[in-house]
Amino acid sequence: MLWVKAFHIIFVVSWFAGLFYLPRIYVNLAMEQDNVARERLLLMAGKLLRFMTPIAVLAVGFGLWMWSYYNFFAGPGWRWMHAKLLLVLLLILYHGICIHLHARFVAQRNTHSHIWYRWFNEIPVLLLAGVVILVTVKPF
Repeated sequence: MLWVKAFHIIFVVSWFAGLFYLPRIYVNLAMEQDNVARERLLLMAGKLLRFMTPIAVLAVGFGLWMWSYYNFFAGPGWRWMHAKLLLVLLLILYHGICIHLHARFVAQRNTHSHIWYRWFNEIPVLLLAGVVILVTVKPF
């Protein structure tokens, strides 16, 4: 089971790298006026999404594997896991929103400013902090 945990951590870290970088590309896309640079940024964002989506599936898959092995919902000491799973669901939703935003950029229908994307970029940082605290401290 330690191999499963190791792969889960590797894929989670890789997924978060994409979740941190993709909105930064969106910040630049929202500010970009040059069509050539815009197309390059769209290509980068598309490639990153195609890479990080299977990584996200693997991170969640290995997490579910551990969850089923350890039976995290059995017993009163696992309430922290309920909160962690809620944060994971929010991360999956965030990833889906990133996909939607990319499609809007491709269709040239972006309606958000670069400042909005700068704030949007902070969401995974907060979710990561919550997950790490829940897994490490297990406050409830």
